[in-house]
Amino acid sequence: MAANINRVVLVGNLTRDPEIRQTPSGTSVCSLRIAVNSRRRDESGQWTDKPNYFSISVFGNQAESCAQYLSKGRPVAIDGRLDWREWQTQDGQKREAVEIVAESVQFLGSRGDGEAGGANQFVPAGATSGNDADFQSADDDIPF
Repeated sequence: MAANINRVVLVGNLTRDPEIRQTPSGTSVCSLRIAVNSRRRDESGQWTDKPNYFSISVFGNQAESCAQYLSKGRPVAIDGRLDWREWQTQDGQKREAVEIVAESVQFLGSRGDGEAGGANQFVPAGATSGNDADFQSADDDIPF
């Protein structure tokens, strides 16, 4: 029998300052929004970056650390899982959202950095390097 796996690893920059709140039971929850670029070829064959935006929820002590030390533009690495939720608005409309629940948040760069620095660059397990050049030659062989 196959195991179920729900894991997300993202490295990107915060698009706004963290927002922290408390659940009714007193647990801290921090909301983050990050942008992650996908590298693609445009019509002329040039490589371009297309941003993808993700909503992240961080809980507990880690949420408090994120709210205290992170700010807009700061690079972060997120390791977590996808969570789908639905709710009904006050006017009766059904709403749905998919967000990432962070199990760990790694702060990259320094407080003043807007971009990730070399020594603090996050490389997920199983990756050989964080260098896009390693993957460009492999993309040339893909038939689509």
